[in-house]
Amino acid sequence: MPPVYILALACAPDGPGIDGLSTPSSREVRVHGPASPGWLLVALCAATGAYCLLRMRSTVEEQRRAAGGEALMGFGMAAMAVPAAVFSPPPWAWPVYAAVFGAAALRALWAARTSAHHLHHLVGASAMVYMALVMAASPAHHSGHGGPSGVPLVTGVLLLYFMGYVLLSGVRLVPAAAGGGSVGWGDRPEVARACRLSMGIAMVAMLITM
Repeated sequence: MPPVYILALACAPDGPGIDGLSTPSSREVRVHGPASPGWLLVALCAATGAYCLLRMRSTVEEQRRAAGGEALMGFGMAAMAVPAAVFSPPPWAWPVYAAVFGAAALRALWAARTSAHHLHHLVGASAMVYMALVMAASPAHHSGHGGPSGVPLVTGVLLLYFMGYVLLSGVRLVPAAAGGGSVGWGDRPEVARACRLSMGIAMVAMLITM
């Protein structure tokens, strides 16, 4: 079965979830998944972050401005998705995550004055802050393995937003991909949209396991 279908089955409403496919070695409830779907998520987010670094060399100013925050998001999500059996971050790591992405959220809020696209960056960075805070609080409030954590209402609202974003981005990607052109890889809008779509899918997968 192709890896993407394995990840989809793991994250289905009636499926075992990313955490449910293996038994974690820690009592802490995390986004971290088992080896197979977890590493798929790491690879997806890391590849997206790497392409966003390439976009930072773009000749288009708006591309450069957006690429930095998206690269940070991609690599941050990749680090958060590393399977817990391989690496368990120390307790201080989650407050650092929250601080870094809190600063990114403030930057996106400031940038949204000139471009509404940065509002999506604001939501994404805020989602990362939320997940980091849940990770930091889960050992004190939960025992055993897996299970829901966080605030269901907040998780549900974020899930609805990112699922809607994924669907809308998929629809927009089709005509953009058909356009083609001779621009460089760092300036191709269809590839940038595909990267944002990938991060949206990864965010949905992470939120489902909360």
